[in-house]
Amino acid sequence: MTSDRPPAPTASSQSPDDGSPIEPPLDCGLTAAEVAERRAAGRTNQVDQVTSRPLWSIIRANVLTRFNALLGALFVLVVLTGSYADGLFGLALVVNSVMGIAQEVHAKRKLDSLAVLHAPTATVRRDGATTVIDSAQVVADDLVRLCPGDQIPADGPVLVGDGLEIDESNLTGESEAVAKAPGDQVYSGTAVVAGDGWFRASVVGTEATAQKLAHQARRFTRAYSEVQHSTNVLLRWLTWVVLVMCPLSLWTQWRAADGHGWRVIALKTITPLVGLIPEGLVVLTTLAFLLAAVQLTRQQALVQELPAVEGLARVDVLCLDKTGTLTMGEVAFENCQVLLGFDRGQVERALGACVHQSQANATALAIAAAVPDPGLPLMGRVPFSSARKWSAVSLIDRPPAADHSLIDRPPVVAWVLGAPEYLLDPVGQADLLAQVQARADYGRRVVVLARMERLPDPQADLPPLAPAALVELSEVVRPDAAATLAYLADQGIQVKVISGDNPTTVAAVARRVGLTVDQTVDARQLPQDPAALADQAERATVFGRVSPAQKQALVEALQAKGHTVAMTGDGVNDVLALKAADIGVAMGNGAQAAKAVAQLVLLDSQFSHLPKVLAEGRRLIANVERVASLFVAKNVMSATMLVATAILGAQFPFLPRHMTIVSTFTIGLPAAILALAANHRRYRPGFLSRVLGLALPAGLAAGLASFAVFALGRGSPAQVSTLALTALLIVNFWLLGALARPYNWWKVLVVATMVALAAAALHGSVTRHFFEFDLSYHQLWLPLLLGGAGAGVVEAAYQFSRRFHQVPDAAGHLHLHDPKAGPSNRPAPPSPRT
Repeated sequence: MTSDRPPAPTASSQSPDDGSPIEPPLDCGLTAAEVAERRAAGRTNQVDQVTSRPLWSIIRANVLTRFNALLGALFVLVVLTGSYADGLFGLALVVNSVMGIAQEVHAKRKLDSLAVLHAPTATVRRDGATTVIDSAQVVADDLVRLCPGDQIPADGPVLVGDGLEIDESNLTGESEAVAKAPGDQVYSGTAVVAGDGWFRASVVGTEATAQKLAHQARRFTRAYSEVQHSTNVLLRWLTWVVLVMCPLSLWTQWRAADGHGWRVIALKTITPLVGLIPEGLVVLTTLAFLLAAVQLTRQQALVQELPAVEGLARVDVLCLDKTGTLTMGEVAFENCQVLLGFDRGQVERALGACVHQSQANATALAIAAAVPDPGLPLMGRVPFSSARKWSAVSLIDRPPAADHSLIDRPPVVAWVLGAPEYLLDPVGQADLLAQVQARADYGRRVVVLARMERLPDPQADLPPLAPAALVELSEVVRPDAAATLAYLADQGIQVKVISGDNPTTVAAVARRVGLTVDQTVDARQLPQDPAALADQAERATVFGRVSPAQKQALVEALQAKGHTVAMTGDGVNDVLALKAADIGVAMGNGAQAAKAVAQLVLLDSQFSHLPKVLAEGRRLIANVERVASLFVAKNVMSATMLVATAILGAQFPFLPRHMTIVSTFTIGLPAAILALAANHRRYRPGFLSRVLGLALPAGLAAGLASFAVFALGRGSPAQVSTLALTALLIVNFWLLGALARPYNWWKVLVVATMVALAAAALHGSVTRHFFEFDLSYHQLWLPLLLGGAGAGVVEAAYQFSRRFHQVPDAAGHLHLHDPKAGPSNRPAPPSPRT
């Protein structure tokens, strides 16, 4: 019967099949003079590695902001008046910039140190000698050795090789190793997993494949933050308000100067303008991001950009690369099915001998970890070759319990271990091939152990074999993957698996980790039309045979559907998608190019850290939203009082130092504490509208009450200003108390402490002199009355906002306008199910 097996490989410039190390080509390699000539011409593998953001880029992003420009200009004007006590607000500018720069520099140093720690080396042939050098020192036309575990530093053709298998998943995403014969190309960024050989480095430096992919992602783009975006929208609006109000304020204060010098006019002009800038909100947001980043770093999640902490809380679609994220990138022994007519003990001895006596590759190592070496005498072997897809041994098979004295001539038996499609007859053994395919559909990898009469000739076709066993292996799934994906599903996050591997294999792994796979897509059949691609990306869960460019296209298609997309990956093939995603998450053991463009790096490569990052982001955004109304209410109050003073032609009631008291005790310090409280509320869009829904009426009430006290009060300017400030403190403390609900002991303590500190500042001899306070006790009823009225307006606005604007209370619960609505967004569990 004619066999339809693939033919045996033809002879090539490979080493003999005796397992000895392969010899280098006859070429002795480059001479020292040739190496120097290529270095002088720039034909080296040296490139400017972008392991992290440049320092200047970090400083520029944190210093050159609209907030710093506005506050810095007003601070300079205060300094020019010589009233340095009124310039305390300038500290917000410094603190905000320093905290942002410090965290990002910390992340930069961490990544740079990782890059140095994992700097690869290469073995080259020069002047007839073999030497080990840094991969960056490889020059064009170098002869480079290929050994298992080596990272290939450049592109070029294989010159000689024996059983070479290259892991190209870093470029293509396919977990299956690719066999390489002399003349085949190998590419930078890939790794040798089996075999031995030499290649010539024909393409080096920035022209090499891995560097070209990395170069496409070099441009830095900052992670989007709704909190920061909303703050910037406010700043943009307030910039125009400041530009309009500045001449109005100057004219009003000049008209009401009543003989005061230019310094007093300048300070009275600047005070309401400072109040229009939410400097505390900017600082609090940065501080909250920083503390969250520090907390996550302790849990082995490195935050490269502060907004990324919040960003993951907004994600509703998570795209995963299979290899390195869901799986460990390794295979494990699962089962050995002994076929009819063979003894299990004999099969296990033969299998152990085959894997322990063969070249180390991923399959052999996985089986050897489960099947012991029987120690049988080896009579001969044919090492594994990627070209022929099998290896063979001949053994003296002596069962352990046999009486060897009764055996005159122990039997010599040959065994072959290899790929089913190369060892099984597709006609006569179709039933076995069907079993193999069924296991492959479930994500299993199968090799066949077969018996022969004698050791086969590696250069000839295999004779008919007697299959003895089907050996099953599977990719090692991360032990935390299933629990992590279950938690993400509970949080309403869709998961898409995007891999360069076979779609059937990817789907099988996805099912093993608990994903529901309704549709599997071969990316080679993806539509080119963007709208059709977006529809396909929306419907399907698993995508296989995906190229790096297609990964990017799928991420962008999901974004076009209105999704906030996170992408996890570890290879160079993931760089474009990591760059395109709203949040890129790289594994710590992944390619440096991937870590350089990602916003988050899981340092220990544990996928299970994602729920912690998600919970931290949700706590951050919910708490910042809770206290943001305090800051924005102060801006509305300043604008209200500025308009009122302009209408009545009166001086502004306060100095900048007075606003520092209000900002510190009713807003800044308590907000910073409340922002650290636990909060597991799920993210909802509409941050700015909810904040304004409470801040506008509260700010109007505070401004009108304070200005009414200032207009009705009697006495010296200091006395009237102190009375107006008292009314303002009453309204603001009521707003603080409302946002701190429901109360517990530490929240009551925080509010009571802030009230006590403000009262001490009004009555203390030192603070009264510094802040120019003069409290008129016989008129204290006026701020109590009008401030109380303002507090009543704040309470009504808060209750209205809770009902119709879904303002969260301190426990993170939502209060909907429909009393029949159920608790659609209950607090999420703080950690994944384990």
